[in-house]
Amino acid sequence: MDAATFLIQCLNSLQYGLLLFLVASGLTLIFGIMGVINLAHGSFYMIGAYMAYGLAPLFGGSFFITLAAGLVLSVLLGYVLEWVFFSYLYEREHLQQVLMTYGLILVFEEVRSLLVGDDVHGVQAPAFLAGSIPLGDVMSYPVYRLFISGVCLALALGMYFVFTRTRLGMTIRAGSTNREMVQSLGVDIQFLYRVVFAAGVAIAVFAGMIASPVSSVYPGMGNSVLIICFVVVVIGGIGSIRGALVAALLIGTVDTFGKVLLPQAAGVLVYVLMALILLWKPDGLFKAG
Repeated sequence: MDAATFLIQCLNSLQYGLLLFLVASGLTLIFGIMGVINLAHGSFYMIGAYMAYGLAPLFGGSFFITLAAGLVLSVLLGYVLEWVFFSYLYEREHLQQVLMTYGLILVFEEVRSLLVGDDVHGVQAPAFLAGSIPLGDVMSYPVYRLFISGVCLALALGMYFVFTRTRLGMTIRAGSTNREMVQSLGVDIQFLYRVVFAAGVAIAVFAGMIASPVSSVYPGMGNSVLIICFVVVVIGGIGSIRGALVAALLIGTVDTFGKVLLPQAAGVLVYVLMALILLWKPDGLFKAG
């Protein structure tokens, strides 16, 4: 492997890991802070990709206006879903959570099929991000992939700041530890949970929207990302944003270089990594926070 190829694979692993972090961070918020096993979280990623495809014609193909509209709709979707469905799951057993959220997967897939069909679609990247940067004499790297990495990194830093340096983050972390205590201090914990859930949904939808020009838009695309997101949450530590970031970057590196160096075993390398880390630290790399 020459230097240019190695650099491209490093950039690919960084982009994949950061994008995976965006989806997994919403899952670890909902799972770790609210205690709900949300199997439908991957569907939010799929919804984001289909929003990027379906909303673009309404805004003249403007990618960034489409992103803004999709974020507004995703926040509303998350708020309504928490109010109508998830608010009844906090005190329920995990089996009931799994059954209801699996039912939501089926509903989302059927609605998607009715609205846009079962064909594979493409989303056009913004024209000014459609070029490539030369790496060596014969290789180049898409500018849009660098854009994805930069946006994901900025959001990761923003989330870390909110959860570690702001009053809102302190309240959310306190509410995940002792809900009754936070309520006794006058905090509307129900509204707080709805905000957290809406944020988790919006992050996953945003990840699907910015990934759509790279991965295309196809039925069932949320199911595969859901499995790997649970691996990220388990490795990083349930409820830990920092852990989700480190775990996602580790998985991105192992998966990307595994496909290049050990293609026959690439499908299991991520799960081997998870097993090794859990043998070392059964609760994940970091505690919640």
